[in-house]
Amino acid sequence: MREDLRPFWVKQAYLRFRAAWIDWFVRPRCAHLGAHATIMAPWYVDISGPNIRIGHSFTAINTASQRVQIGVWGRGPGQGRITLGDACLMSPGSRISASDEIVLGDGCMLANGAYITDSDWHGLYNRVDRADEPTPVVLGDNVWVGDHATVLKGVTIGDNSVVAARSVVTKDVAENVVVAGNPARVVKTLDATVPRYTRADLYADPDQTAQQFKDLDRYVLGKNRFWFWLWTLVYPGARRGG
Repeated sequence: MREDLRPFWVKQAYLRFRAAWIDWFVRPRCAHLGAHATIMAPWYVDISGPNIRIGHSFTAINTASQRVQIGVWGRGPGQGRITLGDACLMSPGSRISASDEIVLGDGCMLANGAYITDSDWHGLYNRVDRADEPTPVVLGDNVWVGDHATVLKGVTIGDNSVVAARSVVTKDVAENVVVAGNPARVVKTLDATVPRYTRADLYADPDQTAQQFKDLDRYVLGKNRFWFWLWTLVYPGARRGG
């Protein structure tokens, strides 16, 4: 990661602008979006459909080429829902697509390109209509879905479990296990007695955590010079001498 050369006050001005963008353009797309949402580039997040509820301290890391996408396409107007607990993380290119219901517990993490859906969206023979029976997806607390892994319809994943990269989950997963492969199978059992430090723990007091991050920025960026930072924008090679 490259050193952040912005003065503290410049970063704070940017964060205020980003927060205003979230409040004006992103929050109205949600039935609820909790406090302290950190959406790295909120102009590149796609949220569509009704009944999308997201807890506090949501983090989305998205780029122009890898948007974070959360969408509900219900069977009728106002139908279908997605619920994300507190302190969830969605990485670049991750997607959640609900026909009926998808629920993520507190502190869940979706890695780059991860995909969760509760529907096939059409049948093998009927390529127009989706199946009549809803098949909701539920992830417990502190579930980690790895790089480009896929969680398919009707799946429940227990607390603390991990879905390895590129895996395809087609059946329920117990708590405290690691699954891998296509279809995913248990490859490791986690020791439930080992203490854990989760995103839900980190953001247990979201106001306090936000203040700690601000204090850290003040300490790290406080020495940065405005005119030198501005010069590096015009002449990036100046970074080498900074």
